[in-house]
Amino acid sequence: MTKITIYRTRSGEYQKFICDGHSGYAERGNDIVCAAISALVINTVNSLEEIVKEPIQVETDEAAGRISCSFLKQPLQKSSVVLMDSLTLGLSRIAAQYGKKHCKLTFEEV
Repeated sequence: MTKITIYRTRSGEYQKFICDGHSGYAERGNDIVCAAISALVINTVNSLEEIVKEPIQVETDEAAGRISCSFLKQPLQKSSVVLMDSLTLGLSRIAAQYGKKHCKLTFEEV
């Protein structure tokens, strides 16, 4: 199962997100859930870095299927908030469609 945790302040400001694990929907190379989650997460990280130039710290562990992205400056730029809102929407739709067995999205207050 892929577990995604999005950390926000009480006022809703994004602080970081962690995507951890493999979905287990299908064999490697044929796993559409893993591919969808990976595409959303990696595109968001790349967009934050290259388009918006948001100061972030990214840590990855490919074998474990883990990506962590922390925001180094607050408040985020408006375009970064839109990217994070889009990521959240996409991941919530995947979690709703593929259920508790393959993708879990949670939010934590920091």
